[in-house]
Amino acid sequence: MPKISIIGAGNVGGLAAMRLLDEAIADVFLIDIAAGLAKGKQLDLEDSSAVFKRDYRVFSSQNISDVEGSDLIVVTAGLARRPGMSREDLLRKNADIIKGICLEIRRLAHDSIVIIVTNPLDVMTQLGLKITGFRRERVIGMGAGLDSARFANLISRELNVPQSEVEALVIGAHGAGMLPLPRFSRVKNAPLDKLLDKAALDELVRRTVERGAEIVGALGSGSAYFAPSAAIADLAKAILKDENKDIPVSCCLEGEYGLHDVCVGVPCRIGRRGIEQIIELELNAEEKRRLSESAEEIKKSTRWITT
Repeated sequence: MPKISIIGAGNVGGLAAMRLLDEAIADVFLIDIAAGLAKGKQLDLEDSSAVFKRDYRVFSSQNISDVEGSDLIVVTAGLARRPGMSREDLLRKNADIIKGICLEIRRLAHDSIVIIVTNPLDVMTQLGLKITGFRRERVIGMGAGLDSARFANLISRELNVPQSEVEALVIGAHGAGMLPLPRFSRVKNAPLDKLLDKAALDELVRRTVERGAEIVGALGSGSAYFAPSAAIADLAKAILKDENKDIPVSCCLEGEYGLHDVCVGVPCRIGRRGIEQIIELELNAEEKRRLSESAEEIKKSTRWITT
């Protein structure tokens, strides 16, 4: 049975563990430095297996060295921005966390595929790629798949159609620089930009970009975890089951879309080797400009934490 290690046993990591165990595709190791957090969730997950009469194995640890031998590693560890904390402070602190984790991954799990979830996601994916020294196919940022799911949900509700009939696509940075693409999003195989006028499309795009902040504002404390954990499980399943499934992810571009040495969200084919193929869309001039601007903002932040 393959081994998945989830580093960070908070809401996102814990729920991702549950979803992956329900798929019965791997043994899951929850790793967290917080005393008792991973252990408590391990015990709770074990008890839930008895409810559904499922046989799966879940383990816990406070020691990062237990990533050894992992086939797939999901990194959710990191800090959320707190009152009085600048964006630069958050960048620096999470960069330090990711550096420490990725050094251990490089040492102990050098054949693994790594999914980065920690924010700012594209910057942390770039950092993870640099520290591990892995090929770009094996270090993947989760964000664009989550953004695309949010766009799809809003489209479904706007047009009152089933989720199964909507295919939505968001590229660019996971954050304010994301780029929802109505031209490449479809409802019942019809392009979204042919179904709604510009005002309605602009509103859907705005709501997609602001969806994460909307959830944070409604919760009052903390951030989303149901949809992020679902996006993690979908990505992990595509890798371990070699599905060759098209999922938008943050990956390092080396000339695709005219961009170089930057991790940014684009559609990719995901399978056993991680990123099997980067799919290049025929973007128009405006879409290219906005993707380039999004990538440049990621580069600025990446340079800031690596200098």
